[in-house]
Amino acid sequence: MAVLGLAACGFPAGAPIESDVLSEASAKDPSFAVVEVTPQNLPIVAEWPSTGWRGHYRWLQAGGGARSSVIRPGDRVDLVIWDNQQNSLLTVPNTRSTPMKGLDVSPAGTIFVPYVGEVVVNGLTPERARLTVQNEIERIAPSAQVQLSMVPGEGNTVDLVRGVPRPGPVQLTSRNVTILSLLSQGGGISPNMRNPLVRLIRNGKTYEIRAEDLLSDASRNIVMRGGDKVIVDEDERFFVSAGATGDRIVNFDREHITAMEALSMAGGLNEMRADPKGILILRDYPANAVDPNGIKGPTMQQVVFTVDLTSADSLFAARKFRVNPGDLVMVTESAMVGVSALVGLVADALLVRNRF
Repeated sequence: MAVLGLAACGFPAGAPIESDVLSEASAKDPSFAVVEVTPQNLPIVAEWPSTGWRGHYRWLQAGGGARSSVIRPGDRVDLVIWDNQQNSLLTVPNTRSTPMKGLDVSPAGTIFVPYVGEVVVNGLTPERARLTVQNEIERIAPSAQVQLSMVPGEGNTVDLVRGVPRPGPVQLTSRNVTILSLLSQGGGISPNMRNPLVRLIRNGKTYEIRAEDLLSDASRNIVMRGGDKVIVDEDERFFVSAGATGDRIVNFDREHITAMEALSMAGGLNEMRADPKGILILRDYPANAVDPNGIKGPTMQQVVFTVDLTSADSLFAARKFRVNPGDLVMVTESAMVGVSALVGLVADALLVRNRF
């Protein structure tokens, strides 16, 4: 009776047992679906919609440009017109040159040159624009010569928004300024950022890449364009680990994480507690992802993926099965833990009884 009384008091609950979690799956109207992580199921699940994020980072391919900038609306152009002819329309008496500074490039991409009119310079390099202005002026002053320089406006400026020691607008000195050069001008990526992510906003579209991948792959070092905005943020993706590994939030430290990598990042399996046959990955899908046939999506919104690490097939599949941001990785407790705890309680109860 003493033993039964002690046992009835119970003992602190540990992680759930797999059968407890999956018991509802066999009910008449289960609220979730169960999918085994096997080589046969991997191709099917891979076709289902991604959850927690887009499913991959999208980035542009690097490509070079010319060494000089091109003129855009909003830039400023400075002209100096030289003419040694007497009574020239373009120079002041007793001078051989006339400066024309601060000519704004109009929204139509033109500058106004006296006695010539509007000259289109949009999309031209400073040298090509000089030749264009020169050709127009030669119609009224054949001996005139032109000097031209350009000061970039907003159209030739990139904004470093945050994530660097010196954020702010950066003028592009050429069409070959790359994103790594831009980040360098801003002081580099802030060293205290965890898993930094580089984000580019261009023409209303957003592109992202992990800083580690950008730094290690030359083909990702894209050329900047006027109007680009660059933001460096921490990668906020995470999954939750619970059960026999302990409860914690684990941040993504790479673009994709497999089930085996997730278990390692969560601290590995406790051989005294964890059930290697009871690794569960719980995931929520949006309602529009559900497919009654289970081909283009899961049959239910809530899905529990099961991994059996004692099976070679399941073990190999776990090395390829991707954990999504927001997933719950549950390591269930071995049923033997409960038996061991009960045996310990019985032994303690017998010891107490013998003392008295």
